[in-house]
Amino acid sequence: MATPAGDLASLPFTPWEMFLGAGPVVRFVMMILIIACVISWVLFIAKVVEMQRVKRALAKTELTLEDAPSLSAAHELCPDIGIVKALLLAASNEWTRSAEILEDREGLKERIMLHLERLEAAEGRHLMRGTGILATIGATSPFVGLFGTVWGIMTSFTGIAATKATSLAVVAPGIAEALLATALGLVAAIPAVVIYNYLSRQCLGCKAQVGDLTALILRLVSRDLSRLHVQGNSGQVLRFATHRADQTGR
Repeated sequence: MATPAGDLASLPFTPWEMFLGAGPVVRFVMMILIIACVISWVLFIAKVVEMQRVKRALAKTELTLEDAPSLSAAHELCPDIGIVKALLLAASNEWTRSAEILEDREGLKERIMLHLERLEAAEGRHLMRGTGILATIGATSPFVGLFGTVWGIMTSFTGIAATKATSLAVVAPGIAEALLATALGLVAAIPAVVIYNYLSRQCLGCKAQVGDLTALILRLVSRDLSRLHVQGNSGQVLRFATHRADQTGR
């Protein structure tokens, strides 16, 4: 039997009324999905602010390293930023440990490069920290919403069997409440996936900037080694010239 238009207008078809009218299981599922959606947007704001701050600091440091004449000067000129300080300290510590074998220039540069690469990878993991939950939300939210939908439809059919009524006024609210769970699952999943992909691209940009800093530090190391090599050769030439002058004087 068809339901009059007036009765249809009075059915709880607004999202809030459907949420309040849902069963405890479906309502619990909806609350989980709403919380997941809020978490996604909070992570988005927090990580965007963090990455923008890191990008600005890395860009400023890159300009400073471009003008630094040596590795020791870079320590004095660069700001005390986590990853920048770690890169410079790694290069300086390896230089100190290799003080007795500085003649092996290629070996020293290779050891420094390996250490800097590990720090670069660690910085990438640090920047992506907390974003794994976005991937989890994006992958599971549709299924959580589907569970709420299936449970709600099962409850509706159980109610139909109990009341032995098949009118639209009995069937429609339960099905609408069940479908609302699926809609909330998509509302939580779609932004989470988009935000995760966006943050991944931003992280790759930051890692590229850290890679540029690594290249600049290696250039400073190579410059310092060449300076030592030239100074060593100059000392040898000076000692040879002095020795020849002594022999000539005799």
